[in-house]
Amino acid sequence: MTSAAAAQTWRGNGSMKLSFHGAARSVTGSCHLVEAAGRRILVDCGMIQGSRDLEEENATAFGFEPHAIDIVLLTHAHLDHCGRLPLLVKRGFRGEIIATEATRDLARLVLFDAAHLQEEDTRRRQRGAHRRGVDEVEMPLFTLLDVFDTLDRFGRRAEYGATIELAPGLRVRFFDAGHILGSASVLIEIDQGDEPRRVLFSGDLGNAGRPLLAPPSAPAEADIVVMESTYGDRRHRPYAASVEELCEAIAATFRRGGNVIIPTFALERAQEILFALRQGIEQSRLPPSMAVFLDSPLAIGATEIFRRHPRLYSAEVAALFAHHRDPFSFAGLHFVREAADSIAINRVTGGAVIMAGSGMCTGGRVRHHLRHNLWRPEASIVFVGFAANGTLARRIIDGARQVDLFGEAISVRAQIHTINGFSAHADQQELIDWRGRIAGVEKTFLVHGEETVMSVLAEKLPGPVEMPYQHQAFAL
Repeated sequence: MTSAAAAQTWRGNGSMKLSFHGAARSVTGSCHLVEAAGRRILVDCGMIQGSRDLEEENATAFGFEPHAIDIVLLTHAHLDHCGRLPLLVKRGFRGEIIATEATRDLARLVLFDAAHLQEEDTRRRQRGAHRRGVDEVEMPLFTLLDVFDTLDRFGRRAEYGATIELAPGLRVRFFDAGHILGSASVLIEIDQGDEPRRVLFSGDLGNAGRPLLAPPSAPAEADIVVMESTYGDRRHRPYAASVEELCEAIAATFRRGGNVIIPTFALERAQEILFALRQGIEQSRLPPSMAVFLDSPLAIGATEIFRRHPRLYSAEVAALFAHHRDPFSFAGLHFVREAADSIAINRVTGGAVIMAGSGMCTGGRVRHHLRHNLWRPEASIVFVGFAANGTLARRIIDGARQVDLFGEAISVRAQIHTINGFSAHADQQELIDWRGRIAGVEKTFLVHGEETVMSVLAEKLPGPVEMPYQHQAFAL
């Protein structure tokens, strides 16, 4: 049931409020606010990603006063869920950030990387402005100092299933979302007035068919559910078939004498592809001596953090750790940290797998590797994750014959592969099943998805279902 049909059936408590300040009819920038029991609880504070025009929205007002927020509940460490936390602090937030230990570790890495990239970008613009005789240059959204201040705001560590008292009449429990290491769905329990309320935020839900993490869990009951809908209109290809397709794409590229470029998200996707490549080598589907370059300091750091939390994995991967076997390593793997070493990879004309960020090709080292390989018919570009509208990755996937890289027109002649079975997000059926396990739901709010995708999923969920607009508020 969609919004219009649901309007007359929805009942709410006017003294409690839920409002949406990001990922509303869009995929990125998750940010949701609950006002209840005299507290203002923010769930995530993510960065808007995609085209340049979209990213400029990050500097606009939040839709609420940062200094008025008491607590932030962080579902996981992806930039589109944590990336504006330093800006929140910069603009006055002085409350507590609560997250799982793994999310805390990864968020530290992600936020420092984001601040570093912004400061580098500002310095580059300043040099260009100086040459043009221009005085004013757009400043970074936040700096490394803002990140240090943000890390000081991290307080209690959440454990899956444990209750944390936020205030009198206000509690929260974190549930394993199975999306990336430490990811969580959060259930806010409110005792206010005559009727308690339970508001569940899914965060990003994981694809249960993948081998690294346990499948998503959920509480038995909730009154209101706020859930993601990224892949609400489609099913994923099975994981085993996706690994097979990846191995076949690599083998075919090597036979042509080319390189394989994999635009890679640093958190979870990089580690999962390393695991899949390791499997391919062990099963003799890939050459045992093939060169694989993980050309992303952020992904390298994330991989090291992934090794610190063996208890969070599936039974299969936990067993590897228990026997002192690294699930993310093999003989031909090279970690590339320095920029000079990244440049040197471009002298390799064939027989290499190059994994580099960003996953949507909006920045990072992958753009240099695309510049050197995209025009070569013997090369392959393998996309293994979501690509938002307006990104370079989406343009290539959609069949662009030519793209702009560093001011140069580059022809697209490489073989283009899109393998969606590696997605860290639940597909349509998994979203439906997860929602179906939760009893007592009065209303479902869909967020974190393209509007057309949300509409498809909304018709398949038990009603009422709402698709909120940016800054729209609802009584609980």
